Amino acid sequence: MLEEDQTKVTAMLGSRYLATFEEEIQMWNTNLDLVNNVISNLREVQQNWGYLENLFIHSEEVRKELPKESDEFVIIDANVKVLLKDAKKREYAINFSTQEGYLKKIEDANDALTKCEKALQRFMEDKRTCFPRFYFVSPADLLDILSNGNVPEKVMPHMPKIFQAINDLKLDLNTGVRPAALGMISCVGVEYVDFNEPLKLLGKVETYMQDVIDSMRKSLRLIAGESLKKSMANPRTEWLKMDCSQCTLLVSLASWVDDVEKGMTGNCMPNTLKTCIDQLTALIKMVQDASMPGDLRMKVMCLITMDAHSRDIIGILIDEGVTQQDEFQWQSQMKAYWDPSCDDFALKIADAQFYYGYEYLGNGPRLVVTPLTDRIYVTATQALHLSMGCAPSGPAGTGKTETTKDLSSSMGKAIYVFNCSDQMDYLGLAQIFKGLAASGSWGCFDEFNRLLPSVLSVCSV
Repeated sequence: MLEEDQTKVTAMLGSRYLATFEEEIQMWNTNLDLVNNVISNLREVQQNWGYLENLFIHSEEVRKELPKESDEFVIIDANVKVLLKDAKKREYAINFSTQEGYLKKIEDANDALTKCEKALQRFMEDKRTCFPRFYFVSPADLLDILSNGNVPEKVMPHMPKIFQAINDLKLDLNTGVRPAALGMISCVGVEYVDFNEPLKLLGKVETYMQDVIDSMRKSLRLIAGESLKKSMANPRTEWLKMDCSQCTLLVSLASWVDDVEKGMTGNCMPNTLKTCIDQLTALIKMVQDASMPGDLRMKVMCLITMDAHSRDIIGILIDEGVTQQDEFQWQSQMKAYWDPSCDDFALKIADAQFYYGYEYLGNGPRLVVTPLTDRIYVTATQALHLSMGCAPSGPAGTGKTETTKDLSSSMGKAIYVFNCSDQMDYLGLAQIFKGLAASGSWGCFDEFNRLLPSVLSVCSV
């Protein structure tokens, strides 16, 4: 309606009969412009005020961290309410917009809100520095997490945004003011993993989130070490039911590597191949049981995927007459070893060696490994070993991203996938790089070539 009226007044200003009504038309032109300015500024004030009120008035955490700004916001809050009350009382836009000094009041309120917002941005940046995975959470979600930091139950819905595969934590609410976390419930497949000891969620949210990461890694490391001992003491079909999927797959890989290297040393590779085929057949028979629970079925299907690849590799080694461990056909495979000196699993491939990352990955499917997958594994791990990046190239839908994600699963690393577009600027990328570097996570930048040349040049520097 306002736009229509402004168009009419503009048409009148161009009329040849303007002189007669000039004063009145100029008055309407000025007033309608004023209404337009007041309404657009007031809308901005309402948006900012509504967003910040929830934090500065209702959030204990923000009031404690930003006392000066919180006190200022109480005054701003009162002023904004007076402005809005006046607007409601006067009913007609023209009546309240044309009051003396009204636009100035709204602009002052907007400036004051902008200052509070900047203080809030600095506050969020500090929190991200303390717990770098907050860089991967949207500002709205981060503020919700920080507002509810003293009530861990309310933070749980945000867990999948921070961790690869944790849906939420199993909490014991009978431990005083704050609950204790007993274990992890997966959002990838169906699985629950106990922590090695209950974790009290004490202190600020960024502190206990870091404690959750430490507990997750420590628990998975202990489970994997114990699983290795169990695998030697129990039949394979029984052992694979005992531990979480991720540790079972890691120990299975380490056992296979050990068997192959013993086969090379004892010159009995055909026997190793027969053992591998027998184990694969036993797994296939297990899957044929219709009453098998879904979570166990997923784990066994992952093992079948891995064992089928293991069988093929042994076949290639026999065909090519590989008898030494330092020959390239064997060196180029991803191999897991138990390192007793530090009670940890090491992963070796060609020149590169890494220790397993113990990021919880849940109980999801794993990628079928093809010769091309193996080649990307070698390239990507060599790049990591040389502290470089890696860019698999190829047509759409050939599995570049999935292979990168699967490599991170093989190494127990957290990986964040970003879909690049020409909307991304260098400041957004700076936030991502800060988060990746500080949290030790991997970043997979999909469609990297879509970035604008000006942004790419900053990236390359």
